[in-house]
Amino acid sequence: MDIKGLDYNTQREKLQMPEYGREIQNMVDYAIELPSKEERLRCAHSIVKMMLTKMPQIRSNAGYEQTLWDHLYLMSGKRLDIDWPYDVSNAEKIHTRPAAIPLRQRPIHTRHYGRLVEDLLEQLKTMTEGDARTELVRRVANQMKRDLMTWGHGTADDERVIADLSRMTDGAIQLDLNAFKFDKVTAISQTEGKKSRKRK
Repeated sequence: MDIKGLDYNTQREKLQMPEYGREIQNMVDYAIELPSKEERLRCAHSIVKMMLTKMPQIRSNAGYEQTLWDHLYLMSGKRLDIDWPYDVSNAEKIHTRPAAIPLRQRPIHTRHYGRLVEDLLEQLKTMTEGDARTELVRRVANQMKRDLMTWGHGTADDERVIADLSRMTDGAIQLDLNAFKFDKVTAISQTEGKKSRKRK
């Protein structure tokens, strides 16, 4: 639909940095066309002050003035011919996307224990005996029991935890059920957790 006198954003040129709005972009376009370098620089300083009013929170960042001038450089499409008060040669790095974080492809063998417990069990395979290993075994075993209670509908067999601990460490960790004491563990079901949050 084309109505005379109406100007839609979809019909306008795409903004380089939409967060500053079209008014600032129009100011930048105006500054580019000014005849002298001195006029363009004065106008650029005024534009940067206006940009700061649009994004006052940027003041909390170290070197925010550099950022504003970098943004101005990008908004001008690198066409604003002035003696830049800051080095804007790295401004384009703002628009470069960070490299994708590689996903860990190793599958989780026991979903109820999760990857963190599996990673700790891998660590226990190679740890030398001592207080550090003993404490880690205690913590991991109790976490495994909590996981079983959470995902096993409130039941956790101590013998199963000890068997899983031995199996998943390739026999490196062997606990004696008569000597090892689990912490007192109570599991909260997901439905109980939701009810308690609603009461608050």
